[in-house]
Amino acid sequence: MPSLKALRLRINSVKSTQKITSAMKMVAASKLRRAQQQAEAARPYAERMERMLGALATSVANSPTAPALLVGTGKDQVHLLIAVTADRGLAGAFNTNIGRATRTLARKLEAEGKTVKILAVGRKGRDYLKRELASRFVGEISYAGKRRIDFGDAQEIGNRVTAMLAAGEIDRATIVYNRFQSVIAQIVTEQQVIPAPPPVVTEASDTGGASYDYEPDEETILTRLLPQALAIQVYRALLESAAGEHGARMSAMDNATRNAGDMIKRLSQNYNRARQANITRELIEIISGAEAL
Repeated sequence: MPSLKALRLRINSVKSTQKITSAMKMVAASKLRRAQQQAEAARPYAERMERMLGALATSVANSPTAPALLVGTGKDQVHLLIAVTADRGLAGAFNTNIGRATRTLARKLEAEGKTVKILAVGRKGRDYLKRELASRFVGEISYAGKRRIDFGDAQEIGNRVTAMLAAGEIDRATIVYNRFQSVIAQIVTEQQVIPAPPPVVTEASDTGGASYDYEPDEETILTRLLPQALAIQVYRALLESAAGEHGARMSAMDNATRNAGDMIKRLSQNYNRARQANITRELIEIISGAEAL
């Protein structure tokens, strides 16, 4: 059995860790509310934009002058996977789930004879994916040290993807990110952004036959609209990932704090037993010595 001094040091160490995890939980909880509000506020606009682009892509699919951002290059050979993770850890399986999903998708595409390229957004996803897929990397982006992600960050990613498409380096692009559902649930989502996926037609909303009139002209509007629409989809993924990160970290730190409390309780019991055993042994020695006189 460890000595009393060793047990005291261990208890103090666990108590210090508990204070840290508790503080991290509170910080994550304070950041979560704002991040959740931003993610939820961006959803309706992004979803409506996605449906509109899908309807446009369907209506001009056979047009030779259709923009590549809308209908793709007409090929299905080179796929760009944009993996969105966090720059920090201590968030449970949040980052690992994205890394695993991206790796699985990459292996599936390569098994079909496709070429895969990876753009990693976040240091944790970069570190995870580089272990096995380093040769597929075309870039990495980190927002470490930045307090808040804004639309300009999404535009930078969108411009980078647009440039790769214009240069003929990719045919399709898919974003892999965690969609925030609740504090304890983040859903791994694979969203195709190039070409625009066809709209999902439901009884409540039928956009499959929607037609659009352009003013001043179709080319001018689409030239301005399509890069912005791509940036909006990327921005939504960044916001959803940020909210999911704070929720996952809050949940992980809450579990760590409770586990530390349980460990302190067990260590305290062991300490009390050891202390009682020492006291009992000393009493026996005193009594035995007194009787020997």
